[in-house]
Amino acid sequence: MGRKGFDAFWAELSPCAHVVQIYEDDTVLLDNVAEFVAGGVVQGETAVVLATPEHLKGLKSRLSSMGIAVEAALNRGELILLDAHETMSKFLVDKWPDEHLFRKTISDILEKATHDGRKVRAFGEMVALMWSQGFCGATIRLEHLWTDLCREQSFSLFCAYPKIGFTGDAADDIRRVCDLHTAVAGEA
Repeated sequence: MGRKGFDAFWAELSPCAHVVQIYEDDTVLLDNVAEFVAGGVVQGETAVVLATPEHLKGLKSRLSSMGIAVEAALNRGELILLDAHETMSKFLVDKWPDEHLFRKTISDILEKATHDGRKVRAFGEMVALMWSQGFCGATIRLEHLWTDLCREQSFSLFCAYPKIGFTGDAADDIRRVCDLHTAVAGEA
């Protein structure tokens, strides 16, 4: 899908959409996350990003190059950037997502994001981090928790997995992950 195709894809994103991308290259991922986030900010939504420090840094650079005033958006609460590892540590118990702690952690973030009536779109790579550590069952559980919360609070959600993280029967595992989502962005 070309760049224009992704622009249209993100523009047509509905509330409660839970989109996944299986990617091979960080550049492609960061370009798509930047379009997703910028599209939300431009439309008056709050964009919440839960990612690794490296991806947060790359995202800020891309958003700036797209004309988004990143620091101003952060100061106005239109953009919320959080470390995925730190956020996960608030709700994982013995490497398993605790539903109560997950709901409290993410609901607190969403409350901050919607304080002025804004719609929310969120990108997270916590599932990819868990999957890469071999916690497949916990990852699937986390996907279900996200889907439930997404439906209850009506926000759009985008997550991504690096293709390299799929081993064994990779095609079957990729299909299983894609089946947990309402849409697939890019190649899977």
